[in-house]
Amino acid sequence: MSVWRLTYDDLSAEHAGVREALCTLGNGYFATRGAMPEAHVDGSRRPGTYIAGCYNRLASTVAGHEVENEDLVNAPDWLPLTFRAADGAWFTTEDAVDHRQELDLRRGVLTRTCRVRDRAGRVTRLTQRRLVSMADPHIAALETALVPENWSGRLTVRSALDARVRNEGVARYAMLRGDHLRPVESGYDRLGPGDACRIWLRAETVTSQIRIALAARTTTVPEPPGGAVPQRPAMGTADGWVACEPCVDLVEGRRVTVEKVVALSTSRDHAISDCLTAAREAVARAGSFDEVLRRHTAAWERIWRLCAVDIGGAEGQLALNLHIFHLLQTVSPHTADRDVGVPARGLHGEAYRGHVFWDELFVFPFLDLRDPLTARALLRYRWRRLPQARAAARAAGLRGALFPWQSGSDGREETQRLHLNPRSGRWVPDHSHLQRHVGIAIAYNVWQHYQVTGDTAFLADFGAELLLEIARMLASLTEFDEDMGRYRIRGVMGPDEYHDGMPDREEPGLDDNAYSNVMTVWVLLRALDAVAALPQWRRRELREALEMAPDELAEFRRITERMRVVFHDGVISQFDGYAGLDELDWEGYRAAYGDIRRLDRILEAEGDTCNRYRASKQADVLMLFFLLPPDEFASILRRLGYACDPGLIGRTIDYYLARTSHGSTLSSVVHAWVLARTDRESSWRFFLEALRSDIEDVQGGTTAEGIHLGAMAGTVDILTRCYTGLVAARGVLRLDPLLPSGLDRLAFRIRYRGHWGIAVAVCEDRVEVTVPRSDEPPIEVELAGHRFTVTPGSRRVFRLPPTQEEPAGG
Repeated sequence: MSVWRLTYDDLSAEHAGVREALCTLGNGYFATRGAMPEAHVDGSRRPGTYIAGCYNRLASTVAGHEVENEDLVNAPDWLPLTFRAADGAWFTTEDAVDHRQELDLRRGVLTRTCRVRDRAGRVTRLTQRRLVSMADPHIAALETALVPENWSGRLTVRSALDARVRNEGVARYAMLRGDHLRPVESGYDRLGPGDACRIWLRAETVTSQIRIALAARTTTVPEPPGGAVPQRPAMGTADGWVACEPCVDLVEGRRVTVEKVVALSTSRDHAISDCLTAAREAVARAGSFDEVLRRHTAAWERIWRLCAVDIGGAEGQLALNLHIFHLLQTVSPHTADRDVGVPARGLHGEAYRGHVFWDELFVFPFLDLRDPLTARALLRYRWRRLPQARAAARAAGLRGALFPWQSGSDGREETQRLHLNPRSGRWVPDHSHLQRHVGIAIAYNVWQHYQVTGDTAFLADFGAELLLEIARMLASLTEFDEDMGRYRIRGVMGPDEYHDGMPDREEPGLDDNAYSNVMTVWVLLRALDAVAALPQWRRRELREALEMAPDELAEFRRITERMRVVFHDGVISQFDGYAGLDELDWEGYRAAYGDIRRLDRILEAEGDTCNRYRASKQADVLMLFFLLPPDEFASILRRLGYACDPGLIGRTIDYYLARTSHGSTLSSVVHAWVLARTDRESSWRFFLEALRSDIEDVQGGTTAEGIHLGAMAGTVDILTRCYTGLVAARGVLRLDPLLPSGLDRLAFRIRYRGHWGIAVAVCEDRVEVTVPRSDEPPIEVELAGHRFTVTPGSRRVFRLPPTQEEPAGG
């Protein structure tokens, strides 16, 4: 089995959603799911094309309440293409036999083969290749080769563009409106026999009024050339739909190739007069399918040269390549020129309505070390929405910037206030907007980007402003408890999400969530560091612009010395009152339900709530050990006046691991990380589980609604940073590898401090670092407490001591 090809021989409708999500093709500007180009007899075809940052807002009535939702819009469908032999019926998916679909991850090409038998017994062999260009972000192409196996006669092709699509890719959202598009105009160019068919259409989102234009050029190429003469194509239009129907007379066994090249443009694009003109001009100059393919595969070759990760034949290389592929299709170099965030489910489906959550926390490490320009552009998405975040903070009685848990077009809070439990059929309150820790994730990404790039200009430009405004919000979120002599944070939710309140009080929210409190201290410390790193003139300028009170930085320091952290039974408490909750009968629930990943839905259907139990959806307290090295975490606790004995981290990991249902794909990523140094076998098991999360749809249906981008990026990060101990900080590249038992070798490249393609190879007994030739200064590498200089154009080999696991305390 090739580790670069994802193959499906079973194309049954039952698994169509997962297959379409995993066979999505994209380039960071737009992506198209792997739906078939032709219709289904039962009308179940659900095409999906999603443009980064293209949102629309609609109001719906749900459970007697009017709710407003902003969705990533399902754009006009560019795929439609079918054919018929003589006067037979148009080809539908149900007519296909010997079906096979193959996604070439290295080249970004989706190939499909099948044989088609119509009602008259005529058999036609079909081979299709599809791409969304990584070279030109506005171009996509579909090539269809048809060979009549037992007939001769006229073949007619119908190639169309369709703006009548709706958002209807998630069954849970069926009660919500999905009519986001309004067709505006469509048309075609009249051409002579043998010429390409040229069709186009323009649509508009109904509320945000984003104009979307598609133009397509369809060409029939008989083989041998001149063996059959294409006839003048028929053309047709309807409201929101346009098609051309070229036809050609074929001889049995002779192939005809149909090329459909498409351009997509929107009114949000740069350097255009209007989107329809831009699309028509782009498709006119795109060239043939082979020319588009050549440029596209060359672009992918350049990307893989830097981004591939080789695990030396270990289990999971195909899934790993798939993860990197979809990550790059969502946030590619083309993203650097866009005002977009990191959608949690990629550009691959409609789950979470295409919103931006905290998943960028898991994506940024990959980008910082390979495509820092795109990482910076994604941080600018947050910075551009500072006015909205500042307004949200003021409305909540806070200073600084309060970023939303779910973000879309303009940065307002998009989190729903009701959500459907499909198990009970009830709409229940949703308090997840209380996850204020999304600001912590943004601040963490700002600081890590600065550490990897060493770019003080980035801090001075907008990084420090973003970090400071989040720090100010977190500081004003705290309250000083005179009786305790401690700062506290009340009424929030942590990453767990199962717990949104206490069982004995009506108002939602939790007090002193350990992750929120400790990471607030970390953010405040980094804000102080950022201010100190700025030139004096910029420091003064920023404090004036933000109207910071004279004592705000001093307040930051006080909070970092007196924040409250709760403990019980020798471990860190997830939140105040956690110790008083009941233990869940885990064995009983597993016996009754089998899969209990969505324990929250099970309990709600029983009339119960997770708020009564010591049960977590995913890592919460353990996120501290995911983000902070053990010595840094211990330093914060001691700064706060708490003891941190050597066994605290290990005891806390074991405690919560036994009380977690892993209802999020991110849970396996975090657990693989926190166990990497103390239990390598379990770490590898969790890593493989994270690798399987989408390719095997382990959550039973969620992958069909869109990939889990954070988990995909997290698996790459575990390999390249966790198992190698790679840390970029203060101008030094530190390595401290400890490979799990299932991994003998690991090799990858990174971009660091102006050096492109630094090669890192880790084996059980050695580390190799190769720096390409350049005029950049040497890099400093630290390994096992020793520091080395590696000059451009050289390779250093470092021998490692015998492997042994660390004690659980870190």
